[in-house]
Amino acid sequence: MKSIRVRSFDGIGDCHTRILFKAASARGAAAHIRLNVFYAAFRGLGSVTLFQHHANEILMTTLKTTKPFSMIREFHLADWFTLGNAICGTGALFSTMTYLETSDVRHVYFACGLVIAALIFDVFDGRIARWRQKSSAMGRELDSLADVISFGVAPAIIGYGCGMQGFYDRIVLACFVACGVSRLARYNVTAEELSEGGDKVKYFEGTPIPTSVVLVCLLTFAAYLGAVRESLWFGEMTLGGFKFHPLVLLFAVSGSLMISRIRIPKF
Repeated sequence: MKSIRVRSFDGIGDCHTRILFKAASARGAAAHIRLNVFYAAFRGLGSVTLFQHHANEILMTTLKTTKPFSMIREFHLADWFTLGNAICGTGALFSTMTYLETSDVRHVYFACGLVIAALIFDVFDGRIARWRQKSSAMGRELDSLADVISFGVAPAIIGYGCGMQGFYDRIVLACFVACGVSRLARYNVTAEELSEGGDKVKYFEGTPIPTSVVLVCLLTFAAYLGAVRESLWFGEMTLGGFKFHPLVLLFAVSGSLMISRIRIPKF
């Protein structure tokens, strides 16, 4: 049992309250709350109604701040699939770093496979949210952040690991990620407008960021053929003393399509 003493003053009257409450039972029933007012002195135009208002505010604030694991308890089923998306994207980053250290091409396959797994999670989280008719602002933010990791950062790092490591390559890969982030931000801001009053967006403006999976599949095929690092397709160029791999232009095209105004129907 926990006891809190609060002094509240609003220019009309002041009061002292003590709130005593017990935790919920093991069965998960609602918390039993006992409010004991041991002293209340009002000046001027103070009233019992005003006192009760203050007491209720204090009580609700106390419950919100003491509820264990409150954020996790608020997750919907679709949110867990979204977290699976983010975890797969993070795993792809680890696999790529392992490839850079060991040169074992299997880790490129693992990285690319995890991005594809992230796509599966991304597809299912939206379907589950519509099926259960449960969505939240937190879920939308989670989805965007997970997509940045899995379909923005991860493909760029896989490209870097496969040999796009020149100065200009890094600029293009960084711009690709920036385009993906901008695309998601624009979608979040305009989603309500694009839905035209409905519950579902009818079309995308610009290609969705998960389309970067096409680049990941292409890099998987290149790794299978051994066309990575020094053997990267289209070779290597030197511009102004810095290295550049023409294959990285595919990332530039993908990023440009994301921030374009092309309308793509959503099925």
